[in-house]
Amino acid sequence: MIVVVMGVTGAGKTTVGERLAAALGAAFLDADDYHPPENVAKMRAGTPLTDGDRQPWLERLNALLRRRAAEGGSVVLACSALKAAYRSTLLAGLPEARVVFLRGSRELIRARLAARRGHYMNPALLDSQFAALETPAEAIVVDVDGAPAALVAAIVRALGRR
Repeated sequence: MIVVVMGVTGAGKTTVGERLAAALGAAFLDADDYHPPENVAKMRAGTPLTDGDRQPWLERLNALLRRRAAEGGSVVLACSALKAAYRSTLLAGLPEARVVFLRGSRELIRARLAARRGHYMNPALLDSQFAALETPAEAIVVDVDGAPAALVAAIVRALGRR
């Protein structure tokens, strides 16, 4: 099973993704760990990434997911995957992959970012993330205003797992 947990920065992709992976007995990968240093520097400086910046990163993530699928391993990937084109690249060759969209209001996410420490993503990029967001039609949609355990339970149910 391949599951991509997506949403804007601060939506809780890592928190929910780690817990979801544990609930499913799957490996967890955080897409942020695979950005090249140039992308990290841009985001730290508050400069939005371009599609060109993201393309090699998405292709690398797709290769990782395809390798896991070929090995028969289950994985949960936390990745912004904001645009349909990004999801298309990310999920190429993975027809059974599922997408979970962590949806939250701009106000809630902004408050979370104000409280977050130690992450390179500049909170000033939130508006550009919401501007780029293309709500996925194919996703399991979960509102992020609940507790992480409740969100994971809802996702597990939606995936048909108990």
